[in-house]
Amino acid sequence: MNPKYLTLMVAAALSTVSFAANASGYRFGSQSVSAQGTADANGAEAADASTIFANPAGLTRLEGTQIAGGITAVVPHSTYNDAGSKRFTGTPTGGVTSLDDYAPKAVAAPSLYVSKKLNDRWTVGLGTFVPYGAKLSYDYNWSGRFALTNIDLKSMTINPSIGFKLNERHSFGFGLDAEFMKAFLGQGVDVPGSVAALNTPTPEAAARRAELLKHIVAAGGNPAALASIKDGHAEMDGKDWGYGFNLGYLFNLTADTRFGVSYRSSIHHKLRGGAVWDFSGVTTDAVVNKVLQASSRKTNSAALVEVKTPETLSVNMFSQIDDKLALMGDVTWSRHSRLDNLHIVFVGTGEGDEVIRQQWKNTLRASLGMNYKLNGNVMLRAGVAIDESPVENATLRHAALPDSDRKQVSFGANWKVSNNSSIDLAYSYLKFDEAKSSYKNNCSPLHPAGTCTGNGETTVGSWNTHLQLIGLSYNYKF
Repeated sequence: MNPKYLTLMVAAALSTVSFAANASGYRFGSQSVSAQGTADANGAEAADASTIFANPAGLTRLEGTQIAGGITAVVPHSTYNDAGSKRFTGTPTGGVTSLDDYAPKAVAAPSLYVSKKLNDRWTVGLGTFVPYGAKLSYDYNWSGRFALTNIDLKSMTINPSIGFKLNERHSFGFGLDAEFMKAFLGQGVDVPGSVAALNTPTPEAAARRAELLKHIVAAGGNPAALASIKDGHAEMDGKDWGYGFNLGYLFNLTADTRFGVSYRSSIHHKLRGGAVWDFSGVTTDAVVNKVLQASSRKTNSAALVEVKTPETLSVNMFSQIDDKLALMGDVTWSRHSRLDNLHIVFVGTGEGDEVIRQQWKNTLRASLGMNYKLNGNVMLRAGVAIDESPVENATLRHAALPDSDRKQVSFGANWKVSNNSSIDLAYSYLKFDEAKSSYKNNCSPLHPAGTCTGNGETTVGSWNTHLQLIGLSYNYKF
């Protein structure tokens, strides 16, 4: 088969699965296989069309028409050990206290980049990649279920770009970002804790319990069913398109050394969907279940969550030391403080928001990398990186993102298959620091109507995580 047509077929196949791509963690770890091999230190290299993501000014260094299509598999391993999680009543949540299978065995995300040189000054390009993602499925009976049972965040960005070469020293780049985001979240509902709280020896609790029993009897239910209570469950979802831009600049100090600066804007998402509350398995009496749901003020409704992604500013350099060795580095600042608290709004219900406290801090990521030309057909890559977590401390570490500082080591290779085509391979290992949590939900089920929504739980425990990234891409020049 003609390599040209094979390339187009690979590109088409990758683009069709972009919408369904999953990723582990909130920010996906690789948008380019060639960059992954250097731990993303090569922002000023412009090795292929994936420079659209790292620095669109690098488009001016690419000849002809180029395509880079890749896929990165994420293989995570994470464990959780509970250290005393409690209900809002102060009693233990019970349930499974040790987990090692809540992260997926493996997930994969594709990327696709195309560039075309128009003339000596102008180059255009188009990229599509997965910027963010998370997929965790805890046990429905784990000790932190009132904070979260499962989360699935998917995203995809389409990034048309253009590069302009002012002269031999200065190049500029600009891109537009159209980003699709879809999220699903599930959590337990602490009906047993709410019923138990009505048994406390206070006049208010006694009055509320009497009112509940009155409604159960009036509806034809059996009050004895309250002797055996199970959790309810809630599910919320939403999706949205958001828009932003990215900028790039390259300065050629010499023919072999250059510096780059790139910026990617924040994108504001309004994830609109619905909230569904399931009380069907709370007791064996369906009438009692309906009364309990009504008394909890939990009703199915439209839902809204607003999310602002972080803008990033990167400074990088690349230097070709000799015919074989090249060195590079990158420092990226991320304004994660854009994400303060997540407010899940239950539209039209009159109930207060469910608030997931995040209050993220801004972070720095630093990486160093190298290329080594083994022979005319093979170039080896390597890199190391350290990356700060946006989570401020254990009291703000939620089960949806048990993130922590991490260290990364990467290896890669580019194999020149023919004069026009090559294959990139990359492997990365990321080790996360132990992530401890003492997160407390400040809203309990007994808060006054209309003030807030929440289980009032305290999740106390620790996560230990490492993951591997395995990347493969095919590059073709016309």
